[in-house]
Amino acid sequence: MTRVRVREAQVQQLLPGPLRMIVVAVLLLLVGAPMAYVGLASVNSDLDVVAGEFWPSHLVLGNYVSIWSTVDLGSGLLNSFIVCGAVALTCVAVSLGSAYVLVRYAFRGKAMILRGLLALQSVPGTLLVLPVFVLFASTANAVGVQIIGTRWALIVTYLTFALPFSTWVMVTYLRGLPAELDEAAVIDGATPRQILLRIVLPLSWPGMVVSGIFAFLLGWNDVLYASVLTAPDTRTAAVALQVFGATQEGGAIPPYGQLMAAALVCAVPVVALYLVFQRYLVSGLTAGGVK
Repeated sequence: MTRVRVREAQVQQLLPGPLRMIVVAVLLLLVGAPMAYVGLASVNSDLDVVAGEFWPSHLVLGNYVSIWSTVDLGSGLLNSFIVCGAVALTCVAVSLGSAYVLVRYAFRGKAMILRGLLALQSVPGTLLVLPVFVLFASTANAVGVQIIGTRWALIVTYLTFALPFSTWVMVTYLRGLPAELDEAAVIDGATPRQILLRIVLPLSWPGMVVSGIFAFLLGWNDVLYASVLTAPDTRTAAVALQVFGATQEGGAIPPYGQLMAAALVCAVPVVALYLVFQRYLVSGLTAGGVK
């Protein structure tokens, strides 16, 4: 028994111990060095950043105070939270019900729908910017309701790209849940709705977290669609940073410290999201990998 465990441990260790430590150290250096530079530059003066100083000679904490007025970061973060939160919650709810039907029921066209979900992932988003803009503009003229420049335009656009991926993630996860649970619930007199809400939903948290986080990040990191479909009062945080950086071009010394500070503030919600849901994220990504 001990030999079997030793062999399993040897198989799991694909690299020798010292070499594995070297690889991990190099990866940490590649990821940590840029983040360390951004963090130090955010509390450094603009002149020192231009001079190439890595370690600040004196701390400039005022950069974190100035960004709320110069970058208009507060409004951008609020719009990002509203849009991305709505997209994530909608994706989780819709993808769970859609995936449950695709996994548990047999009907004509089921395989075509699954292939379509994969095919939609291969369409580059940049090719659809102009068609989406024209569609929203034409719909607004026909209905008489403003669409472009509102948060709803971004929410609908992000759902178009996030829902297929979220549904496929949930399909992969629900395939790992035993169908015997549904059969036992049916014997006890449960309806399909009760099975979905009382049995499948509590067991699907890892998959729901994965689909929700990826849907959230899709909108949080997007600049292309957000810059085209928003107005000054509905700009997301990513667009606010882009506009602030573009307006500083051509000046004497760009406010590098404020740019770095704003970038770190925008990264904090994403990092916190990963830290809070890390356990569910790992189990959700690996679900369906081993049968």
